[in-house]
Amino acid sequence: MPQEQVAPRTVLVLGEALIDEFHDGPVVGGAPFNVARSLALLGAPVHFVSRIGAEDAAAALVLESAREYALPVAGLQRDDRHATGRVSVFESPGGGHEFRIHADAAWDYIEVPELEPRWTEGWLYFGSLAQRSPVSRHSLRALAKRHRGPVFLDLNLRPGEAMRELAAESLMLADWLKVNEDELAQLVAWFAPDGVAALMARFALARLLVTRGAEGYELFGAGGRLLESGAGVLQPQLRDTVGAGDAFTAMLLAGLCLCLGRPLSGTLGLANRYAAGICGLRGPLPADPAVLAPWRAALHALPAAEG
Repeated sequence: MPQEQVAPRTVLVLGEALIDEFHDGPVVGGAPFNVARSLALLGAPVHFVSRIGAEDAAAALVLESAREYALPVAGLQRDDRHATGRVSVFESPGGGHEFRIHADAAWDYIEVPELEPRWTEGWLYFGSLAQRSPVSRHSLRALAKRHRGPVFLDLNLRPGEAMRELAAESLMLADWLKVNEDELAQLVAWFAPDGVAALMARFALARLLVTRGAEGYELFGAGGRLLESGAGVLQPQLRDTVGAGDAFTAMLLAGLCLCLGRPLSGTLGLANRYAAGICGLRGPLPADPAVLAPWRAALHALPAAEG
C-alpha cells in the first residue's frame, strides 16, 4: 500500500543572488540562489525571492542561469537604484577560498512579496547574509514569522559583534539549522556552553545538521541525540569548494519534499556525495545543468523504507 504523503512539497527560498568574481571570470552564485537552482534541477517545486539590478549585465547573467535551471523568475525583484550583488573570490591552494562581499547591492533591498498560499505551507529556507541590511532583514523575518511550514536556517557566521544578535534572532525562527563545525563551536560558546543538546533546547530546534567538509556530516535530533552521520567523500579532481554546502542543503531539502517514505539516511548520503561532486566543478554549479542530470535520477531512484 502506498505510504501517505505527510511532508511538505514546496520550498520557498529567500536571499541573495549575485555574481562571484573569480580570477578567470564571473560565476553566478549566492547561497540561496545556488540552493534554489539545485532544487529546480532536482525536481522540487521552488519559489525564489531575491532582488537584482534592473538593467546591469550581472542581472542578465542571473536571469539566464535561472532559466537554464528551469527556476521560475517571478520572485526576482528588479531594482533601478542598486546594482546586482558582487563578490570578489580569492582562491588558495587546495580549493579553499575567501570572499569580499561588496556593499549596497540590490539584494539588500528585498521587499515583502505577495505569495500564493502554497508557498507559505511548505519548507522555507533562508540564511544570514541577506540580513545584513535593515530592509532585507525585515522582509525575510516577516516572511519567516508568518510561514506555516518548517523553517530551514542555513547560518553563515561572519566576523562582527552584531553577528551574535543576528544569529540569536534567526535561530528563534528556525526548526532545522545547518552549520559547519566552526559555526557550531561559535554558537555553543555564545549560547550553550553545555553543548549541542542545550543549544537545541534553547532555540527549540527540531534538527541540527553539521557539515564537516572532508570529514562528512552529523544530524542531531531532540535532546542532542545523534540520528545520522556519514564520512567524507573523496573528490580526486578537486577544483574548488564553492557551493558544496549549498549542494548538500539542496539535495536534503529536495529529498524531504520528494522522497516521501525514503529513509533519511539515504537522502543524507546522496547529499554528501552531491556536495563532493560539486567540488569537482568550477564554482557552485555548472554552466550546463545537463551535467547534473544523473543526480536527479539518483534522488528519484532512492529505495523506499522497508515495511
